[in-house]
Amino acid sequence: MFFKKFSSKCKYGRRSIPFLLFIFVSFSVLRFFSFPPHPPFTLELVKAGLALALFGGSQKYADDKNRIPIRGDPHVLIVGDPGLGKSQMLQAVCNVAPRGVYVCGNTTTTSGLTVTLSKDSSSGDFALEAGALVLGDQGICGIDEFDKMGNQHQALLEAMEQQSISLAKAGMVCSLPARTSIVAAANPVGGHYNKARTVSENLKMGSALLSRFDLVFILLDTPNEDHDHLLSEHVIAIRAGKQRTVSSATVARINSQDSNTSVLEVVSDKPLSERLKVVPGETIDLIPHQLLRKYIGYARQYVYPRLSTEAAQILQDFYLELRKQSQRLNSSPITTRQLESLIRLTEARARLELREEATKEDAEDIVEVMKYSMLGTYSDEFGNLDFERSQHGSGMSNRSTAKRFISALNNIAERTYNNLFQFQQLRQIAKELNIQVADFENFIGSLNDQGYLLKKGPKVYQLQTM
Repeated sequence: MFFKKFSSKCKYGRRSIPFLLFIFVSFSVLRFFSFPPHPPFTLELVKAGLALALFGGSQKYADDKNRIPIRGDPHVLIVGDPGLGKSQMLQAVCNVAPRGVYVCGNTTTTSGLTVTLSKDSSSGDFALEAGALVLGDQGICGIDEFDKMGNQHQALLEAMEQQSISLAKAGMVCSLPARTSIVAAANPVGGHYNKARTVSENLKMGSALLSRFDLVFILLDTPNEDHDHLLSEHVIAIRAGKQRTVSSATVARINSQDSNTSVLEVVSDKPLSERLKVVPGETIDLIPHQLLRKYIGYARQYVYPRLSTEAAQILQDFYLELRKQSQRLNSSPITTRQLESLIRLTEARARLELREEATKEDAEDIVEVMKYSMLGTYSDEFGNLDFERSQHGSGMSNRSTAKRFISALNNIAERTYNNLFQFQQLRQIAKELNIQVADFENFIGSLNDQGYLLKKGPKVYQLQTM
């Protein structure tokens, strides 16, 4: 088999390759894919999420014409302040993937993402030219500057959920496969992430698109003396061209063929975030890109994990607890889309070690990664958890205030048979309702982004929820 051929040439031994890969991708070594200055001791769980996107889960019913296929490729969104290495992480993932396409949002069009229909000047026939999502079929599509795409976001809705692109142009009606994992990076509006707002308000992006991401990571550039000291040393070492010591996990080059113990079978009292932290000053022999690319390609083609009973029980308990919490606090509902995300990521965690069954430990690791993602999207500016926000950061930060304001506008529109409001009218209505927000113009802009109001002209808004 292919795996036997390339593993027999590897000096680490065949059984140790899954173990070494787990060390490589899970212990934050992704930063060494030619990352420029980047803090060596951070973003462990973010890089673990990117590693899961590289492998992906198992697609269900792909060849069954009587059933709707269920996607197995997870999507990851990284949002945060500039200068934290988001673009470098995207390029690293695309470089190591067997099939990776990297595009930048501010220079990408809708046809460049999906399909272009061109006409041959000599014969007059029409031909289809594949875009980035079609070229990244069964691979990774990295989209940088995701917040600057404008109206191109609508082209991603079908590809991210149905994993296909439908075309109806010039008498041609067809559907092309786009089974790709989208890994996107975005900068917030204004240059700095505002914790008082949701992800949707920070990016000026609709809820329909954000809900399709399995993991949403929030990166904040907060001053920390120890962290800044390590970062400055890292930057100086790279710029000086010195042989820097890699702050990573210990990897012993021993023959592990005699051991049947997987790294996941080692019982640890520490959570995943603690296990991924590393000790400075240790050196590691990195796995070459070519070997890692072959390994990922082999895992995606030949390994199709299934959930064990214990893993399914852990995921179900976590999902039911989220549902119960959302109903109790009158927050944004947790849907089955979140449960499918947990299943996909758990299968990817098992596929990372070439296992056909996802274990209880896999599910526990994924639950912790999901909790880390949710804590970032639920937290407000005071560090408190605001469960009125959506899990993926959609919705509004002042949801109860917005509901009361829109309800008052509905009553006025029904009474006057007019759903157009001037900006000064909206300000006066908010004053009469004693609605106090820090920035009223941004408040109205959020209502416009969420679809409650539609801007019809300068300082003129139309109510959409009558």
